[in-house]
Amino acid sequence: MPTSPIFKLPDSIPTPSELAEAWSKVVANAIQLAGAATERSLSPQAPKPFDAAAPARAFGAFAAHLFANPSELLAAQQKAASDWMKLWTNAAARAAGAEAEPVIAPERGDRRFKDPAWDEEPVFDYLKQAYLLTARRAAELIQGAEGLDEATRTKVDFFTQQYLNALSPANFAFTNPEAIRRAIDTGSLSLLSGLANLLADAASDAGLVQRRASEEFELGVTIAATPGSVLYQNALMQLIQYSPTTDEVYRRPVLYVPPLVNKYYLLDLQPKSSLIRWLVEQGHTVFVVSWVNPGPELADMDIADYIKLGPVAALDAIEKATGEREVDMFGFCMGGTLVAIALAYLAAKGEGDRVASATTIGTLFDFSNLGQWAAFTEPEQLRAMERHLLHKGFLASQDLQALFSAVRANDLIWSSVVNHYLMDREAPPSDILYWFADGAHIPRAFLLSWAHDILRGNKLREPGGLVLDGVAIDLGKVETPLTAISLKDDHVSAWTATYDSARLFGGDVTFMLGGSGHNAGVINPPSANKHGYWTNDALPETAEQWLEGAIRNEGSWWPWWQSRLSDGGKAEKVPARVPGDGELAVMEPAPGSYVRNRG
Repeated sequence: MPTSPIFKLPDSIPTPSELAEAWSKVVANAIQLAGAATERSLSPQAPKPFDAAAPARAFGAFAAHLFANPSELLAAQQKAASDWMKLWTNAAARAAGAEAEPVIAPERGDRRFKDPAWDEEPVFDYLKQAYLLTARRAAELIQGAEGLDEATRTKVDFFTQQYLNALSPANFAFTNPEAIRRAIDTGSLSLLSGLANLLADAASDAGLVQRRASEEFELGVTIAATPGSVLYQNALMQLIQYSPTTDEVYRRPVLYVPPLVNKYYLLDLQPKSSLIRWLVEQGHTVFVVSWVNPGPELADMDIADYIKLGPVAALDAIEKATGEREVDMFGFCMGGTLVAIALAYLAAKGEGDRVASATTIGTLFDFSNLGQWAAFTEPEQLRAMERHLLHKGFLASQDLQALFSAVRANDLIWSSVVNHYLMDREAPPSDILYWFADGAHIPRAFLLSWAHDILRGNKLREPGGLVLDGVAIDLGKVETPLTAISLKDDHVSAWTATYDSARLFGGDVTFMLGGSGHNAGVINPPSANKHGYWTNDALPETAEQWLEGAIRNEGSWWPWWQSRLSDGGKAEKVPARVPGDGELAVMEPAPGSYVRNRG
């Protein structure tokens, strides 16, 4: 058998000074961690925002189900025994020098096992396949459990995936061939430095693995750099107007309402991928709501406050800045849900004509199909969150980041564990991951109402189910034309659920399906010519019927959508508007001060 490249001796070994420096970092960070732990133990701690007993409760219910249905467990054990027999036969053949087809292979896009040694070296190939077989059988056991209530199935599946993700052999120094190779090449310096990184992260307030990149982005310079000005602000938001790049612009301004959980500049990353810059270049006057990063002083701000001081206040400010009463409004994710609530709020007050068209991207209005997110809406979880919010006044961005990271743990947690703790490697610069880490807090009153009334109560589905300041919210009475854009591989808002949601509106609805996932599918400039998108003018009963009749188009959906905003380029135009030319004076340059506050 040939000698594995992971056992190749290094060309050099660390000098005593290099080893001493590495150990010094370990000791220094250990002392820092001890100090942080002492400080935390002496300071009053808010109750945890999650129910720590939830996994035990879910697995207990599943165990009870299996106890009452032993045939399911027996069938799973028989399948597992057959798998292991095939795997052992495969391993024996490889040990004898013969070729053998793998029993199981990683799914497409699973980057944990990309190193060649996972396929070429029999030991690591066996570890990989054993792990994948275990994961597959666990998933099949859960999904095939007949009679198990869906709430328990969802929770058990989610927590099982978390455990399986954590137990991947790629996450451990002695079972990851790439980590072993690097440890040998560096004379163990990679593991010592990785230990120092782990101790430093444990000492931080976030307590999460920190992404270490060789290049940091700078707001207003290399990211969120589209030229513009803040023209208006209140307690909850700043309103940015972007500077024109064309001599004429379309008469109707465009207003973007982002979600609360992240900063607005997902749509204004680097210039080459900025949807905001691209819209400006197409001749639109673009306004953006930049939410404040709230602290405990804003704990009592609820959904009604965010609607009135957010999109509704923005409409008033835009009219003063441009003289235009009508706008085209769009929102992404939770921001799209806020757009929908604002439309219903305005319609109920007889002001629905202020929004000429609305677009929602990756947005739910009907929350009956939450998928894995349902694991966080059970009563015990909501009570834990409520105790935390009553103590602190807001849910911190770090807690929200941990939640979203758990849903994509292999990409957002364990890949960083491997890179920073096992191999001490810096991650390549990523504007989208920089944005993801730059989260925002959510006030107590808003989040409690959102969790109870919208997520769990699903009151947007009921006509008048949600009432804001005495105004009944009824999506069925919204006559504003709606374009609902979804993403085919969206892990946050499943596209089939967003399709069902869009059918709640009373006006004309056009549905479009873009390629890729929740964030990457939105950041899809035409120059990249990626992902593609599906269109269908009909709106049949089910999402599956819609897709069967849809036409697939190549490239980005941005031009398709812009054509709708501009009526194919035929919409009326006016001389370009410069920020500050209207009734509102410039307050400060974009991206403004609210977006810079990390709390």
